[in-house]
Amino acid sequence: MPTVRQIEEALYALAPRELAMGWDNVGLLAGDPDREVTRVLVALDITQNVAEEAANAGAELIVAHHPLMNCKWQPVQTLREDTRLGKLLRTLVRKDISAICMHTNLDIAAGGVNDVLANALHLESPEPFGEEALLRVGTLKGGELPLERFLEQVTNGLRCHGLRYVNGGNSVCRVAVGGGSCGDSWREVLSAGCDTFVTADVKYHDFLDAALEGLNLIDAGHFETEDLVCETVIQYLHGLFPELIIEKSSHQGVIHYYTEGE
Repeated sequence: MPTVRQIEEALYALAPRELAMGWDNVGLLAGDPDREVTRVLVALDITQNVAEEAANAGAELIVAHHPLMNCKWQPVQTLREDTRLGKLLRTLVRKDISAICMHTNLDIAAGGVNDVLANALHLESPEPFGEEALLRVGTLKGGELPLERFLEQVTNGLRCHGLRYVNGGNSVCRVAVGGGSCGDSWREVLSAGCDTFVTADVKYHDFLDAALEGLNLIDAGHFETEDLVCETVIQYLHGLFPELIIEKSSHQGVIHYYTEGE
């Protein structure tokens, strides 16, 4: 059976470490690199529920997208049971579960998060664009669509429960995508001749300004724009390590959508 270290090396072949942004924290972040692995759980985030799911399934390893710790928004200063992150880390240690995280390197890598997102939205020949080649830009397969039709396509392709968007007054043809928090790149997208940008975590005033500048700006959700890559990771690891049992976490993010009448 492969070791944690061998699986980490394989994931770095998919998403090279040097692609990660300087502030990021990627790779094996918890666990024993020499431990043999028989079962892997793949998730977008490592939450307490995901850790317990891995433990109950007998998984020795969690492979996730978002870093477990020591990222710019989540510094670790203590390891206390009465804090969210402390409890999570202590659970992983107690249950002897390793954690490998592939974050901005997987966003940027060919075949990674943003290529998967572009393919899900039917973009033809998507090309890297923007700072550190993070975004993807392409033209809709099948030609131009009214915005309302494209919104349906986004909702179905990403399995969204809701969208936030502004209508820039254009139909949809040339589209940029950026999984997760890329909303502040909308001016770069506009300058590249795009009429539409699909991303997440967009600020209110960016919606206002983008609409005034003629850009359709769509916030499809952080989880929804990135979660599709989990299946890509599963298929990749299955191809290299067919002896492993690899499953996707059943937990569908921490944000829920309320619909009147529920």
